[in-house]
Amino acid sequence: MVNTKPPAAQSKFRLFVRYSFKTQAAAVSPRDVSTIEHLLRRGRRQIEMYEDPKVRDCWVSSDMVQWGENNR
Repeated sequence: MVNTKPPAAQSKFRLFVRYSFKTQAAAVSPRDVSTIEHLLRRGRRQIEMYEDPKVRDCWVSSDMVQWGENNR
């Protein structure tokens, strides 16, 4: 999905996806199957929404940028 976006926005999409996944995954126990399944369904819906060619950019907070710099 990220590679279909304009080159200037790809890094923001990549950071947004990584940040969302890592922060949500850290908050869930590996044994909490129902929550994991819920997050997977929610993630699929988000990806489908962002795959729309009309979506050309995304918003990245300063917390996300700082997290990205610390987790390279």
